[in-house]
Amino acid sequence: MAATMYAGCVRRLLFSCNSQCLNTGASAHLSGFKSAYSLDKLYPGSNLSFTASVPAPSNDKGFSGYIPIKELEISYSRSGGPGGQNVNKLNTKVDVRFHVATASWLPQEAKDGLLQKYRSRISRDGYLLVRSERTRSQHLNIADALDRIRYLVTDVLQKPKEASPESIEKHRRLHERATRERLREKRHRSAMKRQNTVDL
Repeated sequence: MAATMYAGCVRRLLFSCNSQCLNTGASAHLSGFKSAYSLDKLYPGSNLSFTASVPAPSNDKGFSGYIPIKELEISYSRSGGPGGQNVNKLNTKVDVRFHVATASWLPQEAKDGLLQKYRSRISRDGYLLVRSERTRSQHLNIADALDRIRYLVTDVLQKPKEASPESIEKHRRLHERATRERLREKRHRSAMKRQNTVDL
């Protein structure tokens, strides 16, 4: 009887130890998993509170692609469109704005380009607004908004390509042909008007 009870206790102890080891191994395995969209992969050096852990690099020579979160104003609201009850519960739409003239992470050339090329997006106070409700995830919408800001900045910093002599010549010929066609149409209309006045 005592031997049977002892064997039962040993079996229960071994079972609990094995299950605990399995759970620990599974949790350790899962805790090591990182999604391709995790913040540390999208923005190395950032954490979930969106405060940069590294200082912003000097941007005297150009835009490095680094956007310090602490210099942005981020607000959230409900997204529109389909999504079931999720859109009524969570604030997934993201509005990211920053003051262009005082952005320390932008070179002066980029500031001037943004103020000139995207002035319709800039408020009277000088704030550039970028909105994203592309996904139903707040973090992914923040990443999308920051990616759009990078696109705008790199767009204004791109130097226009110099036209080759062949394209200049082609443009000149097209312009001459369009001018000849326009003058021919003009002469034709004048002749038609003269014909109509003679008939009257």
